Amino acid sequence: MNSMSEAPFRIDALKVACSSCNLRELCLPVGLTAEQLSALDTMVSTRRSVKRGEALFHAGEPFGALYAVRTGFFKTIVSAADGREQVTGFQMAGELIGLDGIGTDQHTCDAVALEDSQVCMIPYNQLESLSREFTLLQHQFHKIMSREIVRDHGVMLLLGSMRAEERLAAFVLNLTQRLQARGFSASALVLRMTREEIGSYLGLKLETVSRTFSKFQDDGLLEVKQRDIRILDLGALQRLVSSVNC
Repeated sequence: MNSMSEAPFRIDALKVACSSCNLRELCLPVGLTAEQLSALDTMVSTRRSVKRGEALFHAGEPFGALYAVRTGFFKTIVSAADGREQVTGFQMAGELIGLDGIGTDQHTCDAVALEDSQVCMIPYNQLESLSREFTLLQHQFHKIMSREIVRDHGVMLLLGSMRAEERLAAFVLNLTQRLQARGFSASALVLRMTREEIGSYLGLKLETVSRTFSKFQDDGLLEVKQRDIRILDLGALQRLVSSVNC
């Protein structure tokens, strides 16, 4: 009776700690026993704080763990041989960082905090070991990796076939959708990244990003106050993006 009464408490405690987080899907696949939950809880017990501007890891460093963003915001960047940097993604609370290192056992990008952040560390060798024991956990991890692949395909489509207005509209819609899934407003957001970083990610010049934001405001699609963005005409933004989903 004791084990039956303790299990719901443990699950509730984990849900509070990892609500709206990809880590929750690793910790709480449906059907795990209290003993299995305890093993998962131990695996992800290490947390790390990263100050704004600091790197969680650098390209070329050995890969040993995945990181679930608990609080804060990150960008991932790759550097060209001539020193130019390309932003490859933005990660918010509830998303995983570090998947780039699985294939080669070393990281292929830098992950830099855009604000003071905290991550939960998931040692990859332990994750693999537990995944072999818990089929449900392995299935959940494969689902997470699949979502990352689908998102990458969306970004490739965005960069390859969309005009500047369509790219920025897709970017704003994508951010608000991800934030809404975490309980935030569906129509207002604070940009954690600079316009220059947005331009690097979208393949646009800084001037083009600023000019397009201004056009969206003039056309009544957005209200823009520095980094504070409010969506005024969601339908118009969605029509710009059409059926593309990134």
